Amino acid sequence: MKLNRRNFLKASAVTGLFAAGATQTKPVLNAFSTKTSASNENKEQGEWIASVCQGCTAWCAVQIYRIDGRATKVRGNPNAKANHGHSCVRSHLGLQQVYDPDRVKQPMKRTNPNKGRDEDPQFVPISWEEAMDTIADKIMELRDNNETHKFSVWRGRYTALNGILYGNLPKIIGTPNNVSHSSICAESEKFGRYYTERYWGYADYDHANTFYEIFWGGDPIASNRQVPHTASIWGDLKGRAKLACIDPRLSTTAAKSDEWLPVIPGEDGALAVAIAHVLLTEELWYKPFVGDFKDGVNRFVEGETVDEEEFEEIQTHGVVKWWNLALKDKTPAWAAERSGIPEEQIYRVARDFGRAAPKAISFSSPGSSMAVRGGYTAMAQAALNGLVGSADNEGGVICGGESVPINDFPDIENYIDEIAEQGNSMERVDHGGRLELPALKDSKSGGVKPTNTVADAINNSDPYDLKVVISYWNNFNFSNQGTDRWDEALAKLPFMVHLTVNSAEQTHFADIVLPVPHSQFERLSPVRGSNGNLHTHLHMQNKIIDSPFDIKIDETEIPWMLGEALEKKGFSNLIDYFRNEFADPETGKHPENGEEFNEIATKMYTQPLWDPSVEKEGDTIDGWEELKRIGTWNSIPYRFRQKWDGNWGTETGQFEFYSETLKVALQEHADKHDASIDDVMEAALQTERGELAFVPHYEPAYRVGDENEYPLIFSEHRSKLNREGRSANGTWYQEFKNVDPGDEAWDDVAKLNPIDAKELGIKNGDEVKLTTPTGSITVKAKLWEGTRPGVVTKCFGQGHWAYGHIASLDKKKQIARGGNNNTILAPVHEAMSGSGARHGGQTRVRVEKV
Repeated sequence: MKLNRRNFLKASAVTGLFAAGATQTKPVLNAFSTKTSASNENKEQGEWIASVCQGCTAWCAVQIYRIDGRATKVRGNPNAKANHGHSCVRSHLGLQQVYDPDRVKQPMKRTNPNKGRDEDPQFVPISWEEAMDTIADKIMELRDNNETHKFSVWRGRYTALNGILYGNLPKIIGTPNNVSHSSICAESEKFGRYYTERYWGYADYDHANTFYEIFWGGDPIASNRQVPHTASIWGDLKGRAKLACIDPRLSTTAAKSDEWLPVIPGEDGALAVAIAHVLLTEELWYKPFVGDFKDGVNRFVEGETVDEEEFEEIQTHGVVKWWNLALKDKTPAWAAERSGIPEEQIYRVARDFGRAAPKAISFSSPGSSMAVRGGYTAMAQAALNGLVGSADNEGGVICGGESVPINDFPDIENYIDEIAEQGNSMERVDHGGRLELPALKDSKSGGVKPTNTVADAINNSDPYDLKVVISYWNNFNFSNQGTDRWDEALAKLPFMVHLTVNSAEQTHFADIVLPVPHSQFERLSPVRGSNGNLHTHLHMQNKIIDSPFDIKIDETEIPWMLGEALEKKGFSNLIDYFRNEFADPETGKHPENGEEFNEIATKMYTQPLWDPSVEKEGDTIDGWEELKRIGTWNSIPYRFRQKWDGNWGTETGQFEFYSETLKVALQEHADKHDASIDDVMEAALQTERGELAFVPHYEPAYRVGDENEYPLIFSEHRSKLNREGRSANGTWYQEFKNVDPGDEAWDDVAKLNPIDAKELGIKNGDEVKLTTPTGSITVKAKLWEGTRPGVVTKCFGQGHWAYGHIASLDKKKQIARGGNNNTILAPVHEAMSGSGARHGGQTRVRVEKV
């Protein structure tokens, strides 16, 4: 009998494997190991070694079980407090990735000078020396022509060593154009927190002590940065607290919540301001935090303005201004018309949320705020935490955390020459900070570097052409909206180096392809992930296996080799920086090769953690070897109310409902362009003017496409199996794809409500064409009541045409498995934060049976 999955299950049943009390002398399967006899004596066959899963931005500490030099199993690191010593399914999928036969195995160069999707790159193997020599020649050409600003480094996923390749290398060569993927990942939710309490980053949540949570477009059981943490405490949370999930799709979290609010995509802001209206009119705000009317009489009455002098605030600023400007008319009845959520449900959620104060959480996420006008939605969501007093409070939201003591990398000032200095002073290529794209990170115009605009910059030579790009751990013409623009831009780009584990769509346009390690198994690097369970942390990736492929570490070894190649051509600044400024903290030894450079850089960065003589509040670790063995350093638990009493860092020092911080930032951005703030709001596609720019307020959903031609709204979501979109070439991903509610194994489906499907004459399983003003894809229809009527929902992750033999139906013929959402999503932005607008239903769609 052939031993396949079905027959294995049958054989197991026949032999009594699943019978009560059944025993067996040997395991039926013992993957990757020949030492089956070890099971008889219950002896360990291998060892657990610490590493980090970077399948999402939680970046959880894990351990890998190594047997005979092979990685065979993954589990959470029991020393890690942020993820409770657990891991989620993403970490296990890494096993198929590291042993993927489709991996890039050696350096390659393009021999076909023509670029395009229909052009065969005709890659041929080359040596690392030839690759570095070629790249160095291209960089030296830029230096000889005073065009170093036309060099760019594009970053995808990264480790704490990214300050070398992404941070310092571009500056030493002389370019301001280091472009991260961050704006296509988040940023809009950070905007909401920053301009209420001045924190730019991901929040942590005190799930263990809360009594009510509102999940705004988030699915934290499946895909919102803290999956192992949330899954670990979900049973306790569900038994203690009430949960409300606001999402047009019945997600895993929505299915397990007390309330599901299937909002019309992009209209979350209407719900947020209506909830705030209820909290104030029904006197449910948390008075010990916000304050109260001086005479104790509530004057927040629908439609009526309030005299600011009659209210005395404690920890906040501008609650009455906010009411007068944006809330007094925003009733649940008003919100129901816009959001599609019944008035009575809005009241119920708002009242239950307010009654739970201060142990109530408004959990913001990209699903609700990565929309064209989502920055003010994120502000409204953050402001709810202020109204109920849960900001920086037990049972609430922690924006920040205890510090992780690390060392900065050495200063580069002495290694920047006149050519580099001139190049660094040039305008950035990403358009961030332009009038229509404020991208206001840290109150700075252009503080965020919008990723998706780079394609437009290349295509339009605006502000200039890029000529040389080093790009690592990314796939921008797959992961950005408007993929055709990126194909066009990459075809136009004269010279691109792609550092990647697997070849993919972006690799197809590369001139040189360099193989790099799988982060979880093949490199030594420090990683700082998102806060979780009240702990900040640093984890260690160890080199678990010796790769059978000719790989080099992207952020250290490759820059070192490039520095050596540039030195041979007369430019030694880069390698001099590495040789002179980096030294082993224990021995004082300077690096002599890339491998030593990687270890020394890691030791320097982490030295405060493993050096017992450095005072810190957190784990005590005795030396470098112990840090690698334990694999993680945990801070002490967060101490609440650190920001209270004037320590918020805002312009007023208070939690700001009327954001003086945003007012200053917008004014500086406007002055930069000799414009008014109203001009900025108009250019950035916002609808409101005047002082509404400084408070959380409702902005109507922005749609691309005429409703008559494109009658439905497209809404995408993430899979619990997506490792940052890199999982699709594994059989486990495809086989278990149906763990995502409404999805199907080995398929890609557009989920339609049966009401819409009936009107369109579409049956379950029909091939359908989804068309938007941006493009078209063909997938299967799935009739599913978990999709709100009027909305098409589809998971992101399928649609690869150049990834591998599993991700693509036929890679050689460029036949994709399913469709890429970004092919049909409009390339628009949440301009205030600089975030890409991949959610919020900004794109209308037409669905036709094929």
